[in-house]
Amino acid sequence: MNNHKAGFVNIIGNPNVGKSTLMNLLVGERLSIITPKAQTTRHRILGIVNDENYQIVFSDTPGVIDPKYKLQESMMKFVDSSLQDADIILLLCDAEADEIIHAGYLEKLSAVEVPLLIAINKVDLIDQVKLESWVAKCKAAFPKSEILPISALHKFNQEFLLKRIIQLLPESPAYYDKDELTDHSMRFFVSEIIREKILLNYQREIPYSVEVEVTSYKEDDKLVSIDALIFVSRDSQKGIIIGHQGSSLKKVATQARIDMEKFIDKKVFLQIFVKVKKDWRNDDRSLKQFGYES
Repeated sequence: MNNHKAGFVNIIGNPNVGKSTLMNLLVGERLSIITPKAQTTRHRILGIVNDENYQIVFSDTPGVIDPKYKLQESMMKFVDSSLQDADIILLLCDAEADEIIHAGYLEKLSAVEVPLLIAINKVDLIDQVKLESWVAKCKAAFPKSEILPISALHKFNQEFLLKRIIQLLPESPAYYDKDELTDHSMRFFVSEIIREKILLNYQREIPYSVEVEVTSYKEDDKLVSIDALIFVSRDSQKGIIIGHQGSSLKKVATQARIDMEKFIDKKVFLQIFVKVKKDWRNDDRSLKQFGYES
């Protein structure tokens, strides 16, 4: 194919700036889970946009934080790797926040040689004066960057952003088959749907102490049967997840099953169990089992 373009467009930013919302919008599919809580995204999730003349491989990454345990160290390795293999970096900022990105990444981003697009998100919530101040701040920090005001939630400037990304893509053959949407398996997305419901239904430390593993995934023409394990760090958390007479777990399972049926487009039979795995967030073997680098 003559003049075919392809490249990796990696989305980075602080927690809760709207990275997952933006990637889902640009890809046109709900690949990344979205909740109001920080650190919702733990892995690097690819979403692929295909056209006859181009392929954009978007990458949603965890929000940049100071890691406090090994799980978070692994999450930050996903962010570091996204700086190294990008053809375009899409830095997303929250218009209502104060900083462009976590201070530790200002220097790392300044050293990157690929095009840097800065999208100032949630501009519907600020006035023109604040927006101009944001643009000036971004230009001072990254003089070579291009800056674009957007609202991922309200789809403002989505088409313009996409067009600019296509213009900046290098000439290259496609990296993935043109019918692929992501590099992750259905099991991964099923486990993420369950984890999203846990983030939405439980408070404080509980959602951050949880990991989900799909232990069985069987599909026929009409039905998908799924068994999943929710791992928690302590015995007391197991009781909270299950709830009185299993009511909390049943609620999570029902909400997850409804979303899975939409995502898979089939009826789902879902069973969820809860297991204690002591301090898994700091255990190298557990992190490897769950798909994190140690």
